[in-house]
Amino acid sequence: MALFADRVDAGHALAQSLGKWRGTDAVVLGIPRGGVVTAAAVATELSLPLDVVVVRKLGAAGREEFAVGAIADGVRIVTPSAMQWAGMSQRDLDAVEAAERDELARRTDAFGARSAAVTGRTAIVVDDGVATGSSAVAACRALRAREPQRIVLAVPVAPARWEPPPDAVDEFVCPNREHDFWAVGQYYDDFTQTTDEQVVELLRGSDPGR
Repeated sequence: MALFADRVDAGHALAQSLGKWRGTDAVVLGIPRGGVVTAAAVATELSLPLDVVVVRKLGAAGREEFAVGAIADGVRIVTPSAMQWAGMSQRDLDAVEAAERDELARRTDAFGARSAAVTGRTAIVVDDGVATGSSAVAACRALRAREPQRIVLAVPVAPARWEPPPDAVDEFVCPNREHDFWAVGQYYDDFTQTTDEQVVELLRGSDPGR
């Protein structure tokens, strides 16, 4: 049996490790798409506003689920060792990045116009899990430019040895650190892809300026 029934269940479980921020001036920011479902459950449990921080994974050519890096607003992360493992050339990376920048712009238009005020506040960045961590780190580094008081990266599951770099994250919360880790989806009974429409509906239910 998996750890979580679905992303909502994971969000409820994750919220139990984030109780000290309940009802504070913090803001929860989900990473679209699936991370927003988990983030919405966290925000509801903690009575906090919900917003998004848009990121795009740079997937290996022919192995799109394997991240060699990630991009966000003003941020680009590339892992040379991952590129080497995937057999990707610089030309391959440039092609992937060009396509993902188009998608980043589209998703920012669709989800990112809310811009919750994070300056001077605790920003709790939530995803449905961490594998390589590129997307989560890119999201947190992009948020630094908005001058939050503190950045907390919170995920329900991650590899046991993975830690975010200290320049990106002030605190890492993960209640399930797994040794036999190969993919986030293995810890969910239902890991169905989240749609744009579901993200928009979840965001409509929260006031980002609260």
